[in-house]
Amino acid sequence: METSAAAGQAREALLELLLRDLSQRRLSLEQEIAGLEQRRTQIQKQIASSFSGQSDGIARRVKGFQEYLVGALQDLAVAAEQIELVAQPVLVQPSPLDKQAAASPPAISPPAAAGLFSQDEALIRRLLKRYGGQPDFNADPWKLRRTLEPAGASLLDDWFLGQGGRGAQSSSGSRNRNVLIAAAAIAILGELYGDRFQTLVLAGQPERLGEWRRGLQDCLGLSRDDFGPSSGIVLFERSEAAIERADRLEERGELPFIVIDAAERVVDIPLLQFPLWLAFAAGPDELVLDEDLY
Repeated sequence: METSAAAGQAREALLELLLRDLSQRRLSLEQEIAGLEQRRTQIQKQIASSFSGQSDGIARRVKGFQEYLVGALQDLAVAAEQIELVAQPVLVQPSPLDKQAAASPPAISPPAAAGLFSQDEALIRRLLKRYGGQPDFNADPWKLRRTLEPAGASLLDDWFLGQGGRGAQSSSGSRNRNVLIAAAAIAILGELYGDRFQTLVLAGQPERLGEWRRGLQDCLGLSRDDFGPSSGIVLFERSEAAIERADRLEERGELPFIVIDAAERVVDIPLLQFPLWLAFAAGPDELVLDEDLY
């Protein structure tokens, strides 16, 4: 009888631990959403009082926050469903509670977005200005060989210095132009970090990944050898594999740079935990079918 009672108490303690963890996750997400909503309100006020020449850049920032807010709301809904499901009978493998608690350390909040590249503002803007000039077809590998359009330069200026290298930006409407923008970002990151980072491209179909590979080869003067697990760029069809790769890079002290194709309609929340990611968000006038979208 005592053994049965002890087992029941252990199950209740484990259930309480799971409920507490999920509640903390929901509270954290609610706080993050509240912060995002407050920042969106501030940006909207800034739009009302800004000059017309600044309104486009601010609107892109609002759209980036909205994209991230949608993902956070979805994750909150999933967490709420998990809390309801935990109350149902669940078979749990016996394990010491202290080991389970140690296996889930609290997440460390990333630094403020705009501060990540604040020390490199002059260099980033100098490179963006250079990329807008004549293309350098004979540039060394990993240097941009094509001309970056003003719209692309403005997008990257906001992504680097406004979003701190992590956020959604409106798609240019063409995968080739998105590839050029991503190539410029890779070239700038190369100037800042050398070979201490790796680019992970997520595009859910082989045909899309083929376009990314060919486009990056052309824009950065790369070869096929530059694409692969031990090279500078890795291509992924599934977000789970990209997340695993990014985790391994961070374990080795390297920096993953995640690029998400505009055709990806759903982005897994774990991808957004990494310090560098650029998601191209398809506009409302872009069709769902990829062959029609591009």
